[in-house]
Amino acid sequence: MPEEIDAAATTHAIIDAARANLADDVWDYIAGAAESETTARRNRLGIDSLVLRPRVGRDVSVVDPSASLLGHRLRIPVVLAPIGALEAITHDGGIASARAAERFGTLPVISSVTEPSFEEVAAATPGPKISQLYIRGDAEWSEQLIGRVVAAGYAAIALTVDSAHYGRRERQLRSGWRPPTHRGGAPEPGIVWQARLTWDRLEAMRERSGLPAIVKGIQSGRDAEIAVERGFEVVWVSNHGGRDLDHADATIESLREVVDAVGGRAEIVVDGGFLRGTDVLKAIALGASAVAVGRLAALALAAGGEAALVRVLEILEEEITVAMALLGVTSLSELDEGFVRRAPAIPAASPLLAAFPERANDWPRSSAT
Repeated sequence: MPEEIDAAATTHAIIDAARANLADDVWDYIAGAAESETTARRNRLGIDSLVLRPRVGRDVSVVDPSASLLGHRLRIPVVLAPIGALEAITHDGGIASARAAERFGTLPVISSVTEPSFEEVAAATPGPKISQLYIRGDAEWSEQLIGRVVAAGYAAIALTVDSAHYGRRERQLRSGWRPPTHRGGAPEPGIVWQARLTWDRLEAMRERSGLPAIVKGIQSGRDAEIAVERGFEVVWVSNHGGRDLDHADATIESLREVVDAVGGRAEIVVDGGFLRGTDVLKAIALGASAVAVGRLAALALAAGGEAALVRVLEILEEEITVAMALLGVTSLSELDEGFVRRAPAIPAASPLLAAFPERANDWPRSSAT
């Protein structure tokens, strides 16, 4: 990795390097979303529409930004979201993500549609990992896949439920690029199986695994209640980064409803547009246990592989620690809804746009758009 990326003080330089390293079609795969990309922009707008309310007169000389998820300590309340086709972004694929997570001190979530295999990723990194699964076959197929995940020693299983159909991602449609795992046939091989996914089958897969289970893609309080009733230990609030259903609600808005519905009976993860430490703290104040970063992690890997991703996590840690002190808290447990309130969003360029202001269609846009 270039020395300037290793010493980067902000995410801007890392995103700049990622853009320089990526072909246009792969860049659009990472940055793009479904149709008008309104859901992706709404994710960012929802975060920008919350302001922080600091307290003063408190001793914040020592700040602890650590958290936990499923009993695993997290150096910061950030995990690495599953990313499909990582092998098109960095030559080590999922291994790079897992190694970066282990080096830094967080959990990687490894996608079932990235390379190399679950077993190879597990063999390369002894630390705890979560496997994320798309359903590409019948009950027997699922049972065999879950058996492989268990045998490989994964700490938990995450079942994705918001992808009954592959979204109309217009940047990919224009370029004709498909992730390697989607080539040679329909937009998403085995799409019928994901479309047939029901709560009964999800519960059966959870029971078959014997692992702590996460349901990923919850966007309503009612579905969050069902997930808890079905025995899932973690409810993951996600709209797939706006990549499937356009015009969905911002995940940080869905988070409020899900937190109320879960009522402390499960841990909660949220993703969707999170780029900075202050973004993360807003989610924690609203009741999330951790935030997952996907696009930001993918761009870091494109910029410089494992080392660049570790550096991005270090930058997030610095941002979180400074913001906690300025908010007047020394631990994440002190944050609650009293530290945030709604306010009109103002134009605030994301690191992605700040690096490439000439690319008006790049995700996520300014909160003013």
